[in-house]
Amino acid sequence: MNRLAHETSPYLLQHASNPVDWYPWGEEAFAAARGRDVPIMLSIGYSACHWCHVMEHESFADDAVAEVMNRLFVSVKVDREERPDVDAIYMDAVVSLTGSGGWPMTVFLTPDGRPFWGGTYFPPEPRHGLPSFRQLLEGVTDAYRSRRGDVDQQADQLTKTIGSLVAASDPGALTATLTDEAVAALARQFDGVHGGFGGAPKFPPSALLPFLLADSDPARAMAVATLDAMADGGIHDQLGGGFHRYAVDGRWLVPHFEKMLYDNALLARAYAVASVATGDPRYAAVARDVLDYLDREMRLDGGGVASAQDADTDGHEGLTFVWTPADVRAVLGDDALAAAVCDWYGVTGPGNFEGTNVLSVVGTGQPPDGLDEARVKLLRSRESRAQPGRDDKALAAWNGMALAAYADAGRLLGDSGYVERAREIATFLLGALSVDGRLLRTWRAGRAKITGFSEDYGAVADGLIALHRATGELVWLDEARRLTLVAVDLFGDTGGPFAQTPRDGEALVARRSDMDDNPAPSGNSLVAGALLVLARSYGDVEWEDRAVAAVAPVAPVIDRAPQAFGHALGVIAQATATPCEIAIVGPVDDPRTAALRAVVDGRYAPYEVVVVADPADPLFASVPLLAGRTTLDGVPAAYVCERFACRRPVTEPDELAQILAET
Repeated sequence: MNRLAHETSPYLLQHASNPVDWYPWGEEAFAAARGRDVPIMLSIGYSACHWCHVMEHESFADDAVAEVMNRLFVSVKVDREERPDVDAIYMDAVVSLTGSGGWPMTVFLTPDGRPFWGGTYFPPEPRHGLPSFRQLLEGVTDAYRSRRGDVDQQADQLTKTIGSLVAASDPGALTATLTDEAVAALARQFDGVHGGFGGAPKFPPSALLPFLLADSDPARAMAVATLDAMADGGIHDQLGGGFHRYAVDGRWLVPHFEKMLYDNALLARAYAVASVATGDPRYAAVARDVLDYLDREMRLDGGGVASAQDADTDGHEGLTFVWTPADVRAVLGDDALAAAVCDWYGVTGPGNFEGTNVLSVVGTGQPPDGLDEARVKLLRSRESRAQPGRDDKALAAWNGMALAAYADAGRLLGDSGYVERAREIATFLLGALSVDGRLLRTWRAGRAKITGFSEDYGAVADGLIALHRATGELVWLDEARRLTLVAVDLFGDTGGPFAQTPRDGEALVARRSDMDDNPAPSGNSLVAGALLVLARSYGDVEWEDRAVAAVAPVAPVIDRAPQAFGHALGVIAQATATPCEIAIVGPVDDPRTAALRAVVDGRYAPYEVVVVADPADPLFASVPLLAGRTTLDGVPAAYVCERFACRRPVTEPDELAQILAET
């Protein structure tokens, strides 16, 4: 066993028995490299990554390769999910060198942390124009020993390049036309046949969907087509629920089989929202399908949610999930039903994945009789197969996204069980993943560690705001306010976009602001979005100005790369929309309060700010939007306001609906 045996990350623990003398990221590794005057070989990946497993089996588990690594380098292994800051900095270096990036990522550093060469996967033998990994190691060592001046010059240049990449771009003015321009650009990139944007490989535009659903009819049509295609595709686990990370084709048919919490949390929320935005109950069913999968397979002791499931089972990608016609017949027995199920899901002879079939809906019209019962039997049979590994660490940011998904789905779908699950996740985040009022990044088996990043604060605050709206309990809004102000202090010291790392955090070769919302919302847009909602709840213009300053640098580039800024687009849309604040005052368990809330929740209007509270709540007086708002002779009332200038309060749902229709 090597030093990784003491880590909590499942990805690092996967390498704890390698013959490589791995170090975790930290000063011990850098001190060893300085003492030996050798480069650092930095390897970055994550537990669900197929090619990470391949490179481990081919190279890191090989005694001969390990001997070379141990003799010539100090080798450092990093879980990109635990340390997104380290991953982002050195990914910038690799992309600058090679024009592309990915995982596993291999980067060579000087003992002071400056990158001088890198790439992604390297094979054990030369092929496809790539050197063998061992040749690479020996070549890098030769350059480091015999051409040190060139190595230092390359390291200096790469470090300067990284610094220029992470510098904030000049801000632009936020106008309502920005979102129109973004939608027009998205329309040019939209796949009108299969939904989504671009070709293969195709990733769910998870952060973008809520914005599209709230925009114009053309924007909503793009969202609906994408939601429909993904729900029917093989990227959606038709039996067990949840979504795989991406499709290798342009039709959402054959997935890369890992399942990530962030994808499933964001998509569950998007489908729940779509059920209200369109009135189509099918989307509610998909949202339930995803959340039920998370409950069944990803729930952790302690209340949190696990990070991911592997792409591989027993070393074979997708082995758990694929079917042949014979497999289906063996489970269902009834030849007529088996044939109908095979027809519905496209289970045919040659298959669509290595001679087998990924289930996807290819049937038209009404599903065959008995499909629901058949799905239950097929899933039960599948559960008896070998299962993919699970990364059972809990990440604060991804759990914050799950919190928001459960809270919004519970509110919009009328499911109190989901709201209770959201409470459980919130309690976990504010307990096990917090210390001295600050968030930690990761938790596993009772151990929490690593200072939280801006995405952790922003996602948890966003989830707490959603939980307040689902429950009417002000404690969650108050906690969101507290965490967001901590985030402004820790990450907002530059005055522009919020930095990825705290001002008092570990110093890397550069400090960057993460503004890219793909595949998940960035820390910058999450913190800005939470701060904007809180600014309009608490009536603080300075908070609103700070939120706008954070997303303003996105404005000049948003029409060129709108897919990369889905969550930021929503923040910009809210910042440039006519403000609307709604206060609903009354006991949360009063049916009359519930009736007023139902009017507000029955519409998809994400840029309204809604605060619900019982006047008896001890935090009632702390929220300026509630100041002077009372029940009317004991009857729950709703106040519709614009920058705190409110219309007359109403107590009847029909009156409230009429006012909202006029705004």
